[in-house]
Amino acid sequence: MMYGVYDRDKEIREAVGAGERALSSLREAERQLNSAGNWGLVDIFGGNTISGLVKHMKVNNASRCVDDARRDLAVFRDELGDIRDIEGLNVDIDGFLTFADFFFDGFVADIFVQSKIRKGQQEVKEAIRRVEDILQALRRY
Repeated sequence: MMYGVYDRDKEIREAVGAGERALSSLREAERQLNSAGNWGLVDIFGGNTISGLVKHMKVNNASRCVDDARRDLAVFRDELGDIRDIEGLNVDIDGFLTFADFFFDGFVADIFVQSKIRKGQQEVKEAIRRVEDILQALRRY
């Protein structure tokens, strides 16, 4: 059986690339959630059918962006796992972006939707912070 030679620099480059893609996806999710939140406020404070439709479209866009970010975070986690000799660099994607699992499980009220958007914004900000920290650590090696 033949095994390839471990190339630490290559593994770090691959992890950095995956981390940058995850960060880009997270930032887009953040932008979409901010937009959905703004439209949600319009809808709560005097909106109409049009603002309600726009809000739901924005929430739908945000949900798709969060799904993209989750996939990119999974790839990042896997790439980090390929680096053998650096400890403490891991992305627990199970803990990130949990709000997306039940984002569309029946909108009871606009205020409920706003609270989900706010939770999503907080989780995305935390994921961005964590990915930035890991990328910064990787770039030191």
